[in-house]
Amino acid sequence: MFGLLIAEDELIERQVLKKTLQKKFEDQCVIWEAENGNEAVEVFLKEDIQIVILDIGMPGLNGIQAAEAIRKESPECCIIFLTAYDRFDYARKAISVGAMEYLLKPYSRMEIINVAGEALRLAEQYRKWRSGVSVDEDIIRRNFRYFLEEEKVWQEEALEEREEDGANTRLSVMTSMVEEYVRSHYMQEISMHDAARAVSYSEPYFCKMFKLQFGQSFTSYLAEYRINEAKKLLCQPNVNVKDVGTRVGYPDSNYFTKVFRRLTGMNPSEYRMDVLKKIT
Repeated sequence: MFGLLIAEDELIERQVLKKTLQKKFEDQCVIWEAENGNEAVEVFLKEDIQIVILDIGMPGLNGIQAAEAIRKESPECCIIFLTAYDRFDYARKAISVGAMEYLLKPYSRMEIINVAGEALRLAEQYRKWRSGVSVDEDIIRRNFRYFLEEEKVWQEEALEEREEDGANTRLSVMTSMVEEYVRSHYMQEISMHDAARAVSYSEPYFCKMFKLQFGQSFTSYLAEYRINEAKKLLCQPNVNVKDVGTRVGYPDSNYFTKVFRRLTGMNPSEYRMDVLKKIT
């Protein structure tokens, strides 16, 4: 079992969040509550807690300050922030304390469940790693960089890059990983959920980061990639048009034709004929 702490000064919001997470993860974690930052730190110091969900705008010690105190005591704790304000200074501070996620209110039930589920998965990976059990080291390094001594310089450099020119190292890493994942799996039935898990991100966080980097949804990106690959196959006369859809991840030929037409303005057979005319 893992310990999960919810710090939220609004009683109703706190109770709804607790009930939501209890219903979904009652066999995986014990949930503690705090109504402000001071109480959150006190509860954290007394109990065995691996995941903390903090509202940023709490009276007294706010969520960021509470997270800083918690981080000093437990570098490996998964910290999730909740806030009603989409402010860059909050996001920057969230990065500085190694927050796993930064959710804007009102968040959906599925968003918080996905993020909490990812935090539990990471906590399990970390526990196994600390116990000497074989785990994917890349997951540990990507998600717990802030507590690995040799990675302290990485965090400082990442923050400096963001301040100087808006570059985001995590975005760059995610970009190459996603591009490689799509290149290797586009011919299979994959979804945004699969891609998020492949790069060890929660689905809501992956969705936000993907749109920020690619300017479109994962579904649109995947469709465009598949159709571009289909075009290459259609340029090869020895490849049967009927087989092209299956080879690029669309086993349903009617659906493949629909997507192809939407993105190119013509169906696959018309596209091949057009290409052959230009060649001859």
